[in-house]
Amino acid sequence: MRKKTLKTVVTSFLIFILVSCDFRNGSQAAIPDSVPRFSRVTLSYNDTNEASFKQMIHNLDTFYQRQISGGFNGSVLVGYKGKILYERYYGVSQKESGAIWTPETQSQLASTSKTLTGGAIMLLKDKGLLAFDDLVTTYLPTFPYKDITIRMLLNHRSGLPDYVKFANKPADKLYLDNNDILSLFAIKKPKQNFPTNTAFKYSNSNFAILASIVENISGMKFRYFMKKYVFTPIGMDNTFVINPNEERVCTASFCYNYKWQLEPEMHLDGVVGDKGVYSTVKDLYKWDQALYSGKFIKPSTLKEAYTPNSFEKPGIKNYGLAWRMLNYPDGVKVIYHNGWWHGNNTCFYRFIQDNFTIIVLGNRYNKNIYHQPQQIFNIVMGREFSGEEIETEE
Repeated sequence: MRKKTLKTVVTSFLIFILVSCDFRNGSQAAIPDSVPRFSRVTLSYNDTNEASFKQMIHNLDTFYQRQISGGFNGSVLVGYKGKILYERYYGVSQKESGAIWTPETQSQLASTSKTLTGGAIMLLKDKGLLAFDDLVTTYLPTFPYKDITIRMLLNHRSGLPDYVKFANKPADKLYLDNNDILSLFAIKKPKQNFPTNTAFKYSNSNFAILASIVENISGMKFRYFMKKYVFTPIGMDNTFVINPNEERVCTASFCYNYKWQLEPEMHLDGVVGDKGVYSTVKDLYKWDQALYSGKFIKPSTLKEAYTPNSFEKPGIKNYGLAWRMLNYPDGVKVIYHNGWWHGNNTCFYRFIQDNFTIIVLGNRYNKNIYHQPQQIFNIVMGREFSGEEIETEE
């Protein structure tokens, strides 16, 4: 890959188009005979008319009435093996106009966007256009850190400082973009938080740089690549990457602080990869299910993504490639990613051994959103998942 010309890359992408899979026509699974186990716990629901299933839905609705009283405004989806068990939309997406939250309302995913950026890198890897252990400078020659690899960006072991903390507002335009962030690193050469690959530290810079790598290899803007090679093939029709310089999509939610005051836009809103994807709970569930298919990203690549990469601090928590995870002693693994940007809070939890998924999106700042998945799990499974180990904010 390192010696490929632009013509070769374009040719590779023509082949990519021909072999890309379309998940739009995938069939829905039947109503499950049982909901998934966690630590060997199983509950049984034969169909949606079963009393225990109805009771579970009632309990979830009751739980969300309390959440609404506590300020929750957004959407939730609980899925099992391709079947949606629970789906609700609460409150307004745009308070000023009174627009209600609907299945088509797109919400800023914040750091949950990283799972999709990671997916783009994995697609390129599976097509032979990059390798995880390639140096970043192979694709971005001005990048000033010569020993950082793509893998170290994906697992946050690069030591790169977070651009959010040092990228100042530009004088000549409203928004910085990914090229600006790359230029800042090239010019300022900020000191790494630690020597390369010696520790884990979460940094948004890693995924902004990954988006630039996608742009360099594909020859197209990140948002176009994501639409053509990720969102459209999977059928994520209500998902897009924001460009704040263009007219806003009318179905996208605004974001608010807890007092229902609009969160102002800022100069970092144009940087994507670490954030910037707008989506719905249904589209995120399509992304979730595509990962189980084995057709969109190779199982061997996902196995790497779901493997812990940092062991300096012992415990259940860890980070793979673009995914946070909880690794329990009995072998149970929870793959997840939360997010926060302005007033948006997001949760995306995947109990991968059971194909059981919980997705929560909110556009009014509410830190309690990060505790909803564990409480949803407790209601559905009828047992305790304390969730004490989760990372509550990004």
